[in-house]
Amino acid sequence: MIDGDRLYGRGSFDMKGGVAAMMVAGARAKAKGVAGDILVACVADEEYASFGTEEVARNFKADAAIVTEPSHLELTIAHKGFAWFEVVVEGRAAHGSRPELGIDAIAKAGKFLVALEEHDRALRADVRHWILKSGSVHASLIEGGAEWSSYPARCRISLERRTIPGETQRAVQAELEAIVESIHAADPDFQAIVEPGLDRGPFEIPESEPIVATLDAVATRALGRRPARRGEPFWTDCAILKNAGIPCVMFGADGAGAHAKTEWTTLSSVRQLADILTDTALEFCGSAG
Repeated sequence: MIDGDRLYGRGSFDMKGGVAAMMVAGARAKAKGVAGDILVACVADEEYASFGTEEVARNFKADAAIVTEPSHLELTIAHKGFAWFEVVVEGRAAHGSRPELGIDAIAKAGKFLVALEEHDRALRADVRHWILKSGSVHASLIEGGAEWSSYPARCRISLERRTIPGETQRAVQAELEAIVESIHAADPDFQAIVEPGLDRGPFEIPESEPIVATLDAVATRALGRRPARRGEPFWTDCAILKNAGIPCVMFGADGAGAHAKTEWTTLSSVRQLADILTDTALEFCGSAG
């Protein structure tokens, strides 16, 4: 539905507006004789593990890339990463009538959860990045126990650690293992192992990178002002592209309501985005004419 300058619909902001703009820009740049190849990549699985972009990065090379995730026509030059872990707390199964035999894995897991909350507070208080500020951690899922009348032999905690540049999955695992060891030192009956899962690293690109400088100059002319710089708390495909040796920056349309019941983008920002992407491609690649 269109109401004034707003186009409403699921995915309009995140990120069909961006997809439309880059398709139009690719066609326009080709028609104007861009000196080079332009790859428009519309990939699957971006909301989970980004296997689509991984496939693109394995099979194609490029001098630069622009990711058109929504950014309100501002330059996103950094974003956080994430690392998933499972902490498996071991207890000892026993009938509920025999407390001297059992070790309650769920109760023991509570000690880890309390320590995890304290660790999150410490992380967020340690501001170490100029735009992304700090990392964080939270428990996501918990599972344990078999029946009402038994001491649970195991409790599994799934957690997510949001990372900033300089933080790695290995370093995060060491943090979690240090928490486990500290609890075990105070309570020998506490036993747990830390299992790493999916890891997606953070992203940051220097403003001196040619694709960033070119897009910045083009956007400044088109908007009549220099676009603001952004650092996003969420993860995007920019990290995969950069790790594959493709310098990239994120720049997308305006709007609101990503993943919400009411979602919209502005037609004017999608048009501006298409114009900016076209001119950026022509200036970055040059013209064959």
